[in-house]
Amino acid sequence: MSKIEESQKEQMETGYGVSRRDVLLGLGAAAASMAYAGNAVAAMPGHDHSKHSAQQPKLLDATNDCVDKGTRCISHCLVAWTESDLELANCAKKVNEMNAICDGFSKILAANSGHSKAYAKICKSVCKECAKECRKHDKHIECRQCAEACESLVKAINKSFA
Repeated sequence: MSKIEESQKEQMETGYGVSRRDVLLGLGAAAASMAYAGNAVAAMPGHDHSKHSAQQPKLLDATNDCVDKGTRCISHCLVAWTESDLELANCAKKVNEMNAICDGFSKILAANSGHSKAYAKICKSVCKECAKECRKHDKHIECRQCAEACESLVKAINKSFA
């Protein structure tokens, strides 16, 4: 008999100790039970999931598109800087500011915060400034797309909070 088998036999005979295998099996069973119980509660009649997703999904999509296009624009500006082209410095500055504000707005929208309307004013203002700066560089597709995304977000904000 191996040392492991001897140890297990001794534990069984004395009634003390539990093997790792037993602990893992018990934990697995407990986890499965908890997962099942969670599904059962979620499936109960009257359980409302409407508050689990964004209440303004189109506005959230427009905000996330703006953040995405802004990230691409900043990346383009960084590439230009590595080529000693500083023409896009102010563009990158405005886009960086817009990205920070819009990223926060995205989180507020996703959380269905009561502060969405107040924050929308700031986001709208920053997007207008960003679009104005990016439009100066329309020859760069990344700048043009960022400006278009910002302008679309301003329209979406106006529509949502009219």
